[in-house]
Amino acid sequence: MKILLLGSGELGKEFTIAAQRIGQTIIAVDSYENAPAMQVAHGFEVINMLDGDALDRIVAKHKPDFIVPEIEAIRTERFYDYEKQGITIVPSAKAANFTMNRKAIRDLAAKELGLKTADYRYATTADELRKGVEAVGMPCVVKPLMSSSGKGQSTIKIAADIEKAWSYAVEGSRGDVVEVIVEAFVKFNSEITLLTVVQNNNPTLFCPPIGHRQERGDYQESWQPAIISDKYLYEAQDMAEKVTEALGGAGLFGVEFFLTDDGVYFSELSPRPHDTGMVTLAGTQNFNQFELHLRAILSLPIFEITLEKAGASAVILASENSSSPGFSGLEKIAALPKTDFRIFGKPSSRPFRRMGVALVNDKLETPIEEIVNKAKEAAKLITVQP
Repeated sequence: MKILLLGSGELGKEFTIAAQRIGQTIIAVDSYENAPAMQVAHGFEVINMLDGDALDRIVAKHKPDFIVPEIEAIRTERFYDYEKQGITIVPSAKAANFTMNRKAIRDLAAKELGLKTADYRYATTADELRKGVEAVGMPCVVKPLMSSSGKGQSTIKIAADIEKAWSYAVEGSRGDVVEVIVEAFVKFNSEITLLTVVQNNNPTLFCPPIGHRQERGDYQESWQPAIISDKYLYEAQDMAEKVTEALGGAGLFGVEFFLTDDGVYFSELSPRPHDTGMVTLAGTQNFNQFELHLRAILSLPIFEITLEKAGASAVILASENSSSPGFSGLEKIAALPKTDFRIFGKPSSRPFRRMGVALVNDKLETPIEEIVNKAKEAAKLITVQP
């Protein structure tokens, strides 16, 4: 099968490696040359994926069996036409359109499906944002409708923050949608990602829950399994199954939840492998998230997902701008027991850009906090050099 991968970051790179291991052909697409997935794909294209004509051109050129989005900034409305042409959109054209825009997925979850979410409003101007803040109260969180990895996300604590939050959200927005969502701050005890695997001809499966910690709206560490009561886990699984069923298609979805004193709140959904799911590369499951996504897409039956080890991931961040970053300390992290790492191969760096990840695993009975701390310390051993 030929797969057109739209977006070629570190998640796309691991997906490409998984696909090649079972004989699939990958054409990696992104807006810049030498993106991580391009380094391991059979071929690549460099285009602006918000240019619908450019997108049409490469689809016609490569005639893929599958189109797999990896990022948000894509002219996703074209997917409906490709679906009519007989190309499988992953997970589906509807799912890609809804989940590439926070407005569509939030309204689906809250208004159509009745899932518990934070109170929220939308804004297309700074003045509308001000009114939205008044409605949901402070503190509150502002996010662009189209963004990823925490770009453009900030917290409003006082009225003086509103103008700055608007400017930052617009600056961090992907695509040509200048609109933000403002959410009431949910007083949560923890956050989880529930990797949900929707199969074409077999039951929906759930990975063991993944806990994570964020800074600047971007994950810093993730761990599996997360500590969660059976009651809350069933609530999260029920919500995840409802929303993925409404979106249609097959593949792995990263569904995020807040765990609070009064229950589980739906937060966000990604129709693809999730950054916090990098922890599965530590051997925590019988299949990592990229293998699960691929198998679900290809209708290869997945009998079960089993937890094999406890594990954690911690990001390796750049601190400076560079057009040719290097790395030191690889021999130090390589010498640690039950530890591994990935360097993503991004051709440039900037402050706080994710350049790699440290991975640690241990026995299931090992306290998860201990494993997370080991991953954090391991990540510090690698320095990104300009």
